[in-house]
This record gives sequence, C-alpha cells and structure tokens, in this order.
Amino acid sequence: MTEIALFPLGSVLMPFGRMSLQIFEQRYLDLVARCMRENEGFGVVWLKQGSEVSGGSLDVPNVGQYGTYAQIVDWDQLPNGLLGIVIEGLQYFDLESIWREPDGLVKAAVRLHEPPSHVPLEASYIGLADVLTGLQRHPQIQRLSLRSDMTDAWCVSAQLAQLLPIDEAIKYQLQGIRDVGQLLEEMDKILTALSGEADR
Repeated sequence: MTEIALFPLGSVLMPFGRMSLQIFEQRYLDLVARCMRENEGFGVVWLKQGSEVSGGSLDVPNVGQYGTYAQIVDWDQLPNGLLGIVIEGLQYFDLESIWREPDGLVKAAVRLHEPPSHVPLEASYIGLADVLTGLQRHPQIQRLSLRSDMTDAWCVSAQLAQLLPIDEAIKYQLQGIRDVGQLLEEMDKILTALSGEADR
C-alpha cells in the first residue's frame, strides 16, 4: 500500500496521456511545489459529481475507485498570472481508503499497478495509430508535446482514449480496463461510432 496525495478532477487521465491544469488554490500550489522539489507525483481521480474548488465540504469528494498516478512534466506562469502545469499519466492505481487533511488536501492509500509494458500493436489496429497521428496535428494537442510510440498497443489505445471527444464517464470505464486487447476493441468500436456520427 502506498500513501499519495490526490487531485480530484472532472476529467479522466490515462497512462501515457497528458493534460494541462491551472493551479490557483494554495493546497494545490503547495502540492505542486512539493512534487517538483522532491521529484514526486500525485494521483488523479475522476470527480464523479460536485466540485473540489475552494475545498467544498469537509467530507471526502465523490471520486472513482481507481485512477492514474501522474508526474509534472512542464510548468509555466500563464498570461492570467496563474501557474500552469502539464501532467503525464504513468500507471494505474486502485483506491483503498481516502481522507481529507486539515489543509483541505485529499490523500489516499492506494495499490499501485506496474506501468503498462510494451505490447506490439497488431496490424488489424493500425488504423487506431493513424487516427492518433492525425489528432496530434491539432495545435492544442501539439502544445502537450505527447510522447507516442505508435508500435505500442497500450500507448496508442490509452492516448486515443485521452484525446477523443467522448464522455468522461466512458473514459472512466475505459480507464478501468486492464487488458490491452479489450481496450483496443473498445477504442475501435468508439471510433466506428464517432465516424458514423460524423458522416451523418
């Protein structure tokens, strides 16, 4: 069991995925400073409902039962004066227990999984890699400086799940899939459905 700080978000972070965040609350400014100073990460969990802004209540937030351990890969001061960071998902974890510290920061005892290891992308799923390549031409995605291995089934499927415009509840379900073959099948179905909607 490992004790980590949590960052509840309305968005799901996948391993290999990257996400930009604006940091303005003191508890999270302190967390980011500590993570950068000590070269540590934190857990990103999906906030099912409610808000973490300004601490909410003293109760723990309504979050998912699993999440992704993340590291800070870039940071900058934004034009609005806030701290901007880019985080990258590393590995899955399962939530065992959760509590709120006196300063409002949410912490948890988690069971960390090993980072997904390289699995060759089968030829039948090359189309997924082609879609991912196309998405990365978008200027907003280029700013994330994604590191992609188009030969790795885990990387391709997880980054697609991260980037495609699908409901966060569906992304959370995809995050819970720990078999890469199943994840590839689900991403293939989603792409087929999205292309069908685009053709209408």
